Amino acid sequence: MISPTTLKSLTLLLLTSLPSSSLALPSSSPSLSSRATQPGRWESLGGTLVSAPAVVSWGRNRLDAFGIGTDSAAWHKWWDGSRWGGWESLGGNVVTTPFPISWGSDRIDVFAQGVDSSLQHKWWDGTKWGGWESLGGTIQSAPTGVAWGPGRLDVFALGTDSAVWHKWWDGSSWGGWESLGGVLKDSPVSVSWGPNRIDLFAVGTDHALWHKWWDGQRWGGWESLGGVIHSQPAAVCWGPNRIDIFAKGSDHALWHKWWDGTKWGGWESLGGTLESAPVVVSDQANHLDVYAVGTDSALWHRGWDGSRWNAWESLRGTVVSSPAAASWGPGRIDTFALGTDYAMWHNF
Repeated sequence: MISPTTLKSLTLLLLTSLPSSSLALPSSSPSLSSRATQPGRWESLGGTLVSAPAVVSWGRNRLDAFGIGTDSAAWHKWWDGSRWGGWESLGGNVVTTPFPISWGSDRIDVFAQGVDSSLQHKWWDGTKWGGWESLGGTIQSAPTGVAWGPGRLDVFALGTDSAVWHKWWDGSSWGGWESLGGVLKDSPVSVSWGPNRIDLFAVGTDHALWHKWWDGQRWGGWESLGGVIHSQPAAVCWGPNRIDIFAKGSDHALWHKWWDGTKWGGWESLGGTLESAPVVVSDQANHLDVYAVGTDSALWHRGWDGSRWNAWESLRGTVVSSPAAASWGPGRIDTFALGTDYAMWHNF
């Protein structure tokens, strides 16, 4: 049992990335009929966590969710297509939400920052979990990463010099740490829209969005995409050479910018008044679903159906962490967040 004092401290920790605001989100309207998440359809998955959740899907009707327990170990719960398994401890001593990546069926690689500021790695090979291994480095942010093909992993984090540092698995061994430069405020995010392609985004000290890319042979230089943003960005690819990126602006609204294969579109405001950084999911080509916590501590949603943005809708709930979301097939989206009881709650 956690004491009320400890729970209060955990709430403050989880909400450090959720700036206060006196504004309210726009009125709710009916959700798009094709969307899976539904207002009020929340279920508790139990557990007592001290981090925001993370989730990954490696196949149809499969979900794996992660968080940090009160013992500083990583904890794991999974949906096998018919039921949720019980919480299991993955051990370790980590200080950032575990970041899961899947590069193939029944394969998961999990990364986190250790108490010694090193990059820690654990993996599921389809039969069993491997032990935690240190990949070294001295990082000052939660790691993020991407897989652009089977057996390929690229992991990124901020170093103590506020530059992005990169480490990769080529299918047989880990490459050494390399600096990608930059002077950044928060963890970078990465996406891949095709084999041997990576696009990396992060917020600079000027609060603009900065972009760097790997074209299969070399890294391009950092370029400013402008904007004045106050959250870690969220990015997604729904097809070859297409990227959509979202962030919370200085006005707490959701802002959107996109790459159409030829050029970057300008920043557009999608309104709302957000307390958390957004998360975005694409369950099929030209469909986007964005989630964020509102000033009422409910989870809010806005979706693009291929031709228009629907109005903001409240999924209700009372959550104390940033959300996580995943899709395992068209028309299916699952979202997760911590409730006031520090259990993981699920909307689907």
